[in-house]
Order: sequence, then C-alpha cells, then structure tokens
Amino acid sequence: MTSGPFVTPNRRRFLAGSAAAALGGLAAPALAQGTTEDTFAPEFEPEINPVVRRNISSFRSLRWEPYFGSLNGGAILVDTASRALHFWSEDEAIYKLYPTSVPLSEELTRRGRTQIVRKIEGPEWRPTPSMKERNPEWPDYVGPGPDNPLGTHALYLSWTYYRIHGTHDTRKIGRRSSNGCIGLYNEHIAELFSLTKVGTQVLLI
Repeated sequence: MTSGPFVTPNRRRFLAGSAAAALGGLAAPALAQGTTEDTFAPEFEPEINPVVRRNISSFRSLRWEPYFGSLNGGAILVDTASRALHFWSEDEAIYKLYPTSVPLSEELTRRGRTQIVRKIEGPEWRPTPSMKERNPEWPDYVGPGPDNPLGTHALYLSWTYYRIHGTHDTRKIGRRSSNGCIGLYNEHIAELFSLTKVGTQVLLI
C-alpha cells in the first residue's frame, strides 16, 4: 500500500464530504470538520489552512489533584466541555494546556480512565468497520502524509479505536467535530508526544 496521498475517482466526494459524516482524529472514533461550530464534513478532509485559534479565551488552568491520585507517569485530562487538554509531567515541573476538537455528539463521547498504550509518529489510518459501512466510498487506507486524518502524531489509548492525534485541517480544533477521538494542532500533538510515554494516564471528562 502506498504511504503517500491517495487519489481515487471518489476523492472529490470524499473530501467535499457529507455534512453528515461522523473525530482524529472514528465511529467508533475519528474526527470531522465543519464551517460552523457544530456542522462538519468527513474527518479526513486534508486541507492545510493557516492556524486559527478558537475557544481559547474560555480555557482555564486546572490543578491535577481533583482528577488523579498521583502523577506517576504523567497525566492527561481531556475536558470535553471546554474542549481543552491538560497535561502534567510526573514531577509537576511541566503543565500544558491545549485546545482540542471533541466528539460530535454525546453518543460518540467516551468518558473515563484509560492510558497511552502506543505512540506513533507518521501514523497510518484505516476506517473502522462501522465508518466504512456508512461511507463505502471512503478509502480503506491512508498512509502517513498530508492527507492523513491523524495528522503527524498519534497517541493510541487502551480503548479500541480511540486516539489523541493531530490534524492537518486546523478548522477542526475548538469544535465538536469528532467521531470519538481528541484532535490537536499538529504542533501541539508533536509537543505532547515528546512529553508523554506509554503508560501515561488519561482521563476524559
């Protein structure tokens, strides 16, 4: 299989997308995108746009103690209400706050405790069976590169199909645009990737 951009007869339809394809970034999870806060097109619309910051003014820093018993291995808190990801290093010397995309609906949202089980730079993407059933025109495989819906880096969680990952389409960030995954700007996921390790604890609320 190729690892570069895909071109198919259905590419125009796939990219223009349905305003009804549903995060990450998966049906079980992935990401989607839209022109307004709550409308969206397919998760993997591979447009590279100038970085547009959204929803940041509503962010506020948090302490880790209400959410975690310790910082062993570091900790990630994803707040789906404020669409923000918080990271604390194990020694508490590093604290990061990133804007994210979040799942499109409550049905697609999974909450609870999990952890990072795999880290991939230049991830590959394949649609889940349910995504493929709903959208048979979508490709079976997208390799690393500018067309990949997972962006430049992906943190795989212990929940099947769920990831924290980047996106090449910056319009997704700050929106309910996901099938389940949590999406970050590529520069942010690259930084988070460098700070985390397999075993880092994750809590989605």
